[in-house]
Amino acid sequence: MRCRFVVTMMVLAAAMTGTSAASGQTARKSQPAGGSQATRASVNPNKAKLLTPSQLNEKGPDVFQAKFDSSKGVFVIEVHRDWAPIGADRFYNLVKNGFFDGCRFFRVIPDFMVQFGINGDPAVDAAWERADIKDDPVKQSNKLGYISYGNTGRPNSRGTQVFINYKDNSFLDTQRFSPFGQVLSGMDVVVKLNSEYGSKPQEAQGTIKTEGNKFLISKFPKLDYIKRVTIEK
Repeated sequence: MRCRFVVTMMVLAAAMTGTSAASGQTARKSQPAGGSQATRASVNPNKAKLLTPSQLNEKGPDVFQAKFDSSKGVFVIEVHRDWAPIGADRFYNLVKNGFFDGCRFFRVIPDFMVQFGINGDPAVDAAWERADIKDDPVKQSNKLGYISYGNTGRPNSRGTQVFINYKDNSFLDTQRFSPFGQVLSGMDVVVKLNSEYGSKPQEAQGTIKTEGNKFLISKFPKLDYIKRVTIEK
């Protein structure tokens, strides 16, 4: 198992929260009973496709919008393929096939970033464990509201986990974090995502991957989560 992360992010987060920087991937309200959430995430009709990442290689539109309906409210991310075509295409396929539906925002660091992208179904997440994509050249900066992939610290190790910057984190630009889109609307929703757990769920990333949302709902019941993501344009 490989956990994706941003070393600099982890060090900064530790300084901001007073916790140790454990390995993981960077920069994935009170909720109903865990059972109903787990069920909602498990009925994805595209699960068979999600279990075979190599089949999800459709080229995305030059520009498209992804509408996130979350437990905190709605926000929209606009993706620009010319910013980072490989990352944009991966995101398009993940959204189109429901990968993010049910995912928890498992790492929320105020004044830094919010991270998500571990599928709540361990079988699906395991299928993507080795489905890395190559790095895109960094053409945009990690500014407020811009979204990039996390990585393992090695070249060409981006997977499914992404993070949205809560401020200008341009220091990340030299570390292969290539933004592929930005929050077009609803940034007020994004910055209000529950941050009470900080990096604690992230530090248990191995367990998240083996037990999925069942673990997160049990141990971190107030994590905000994605209900559904749809391609709007």
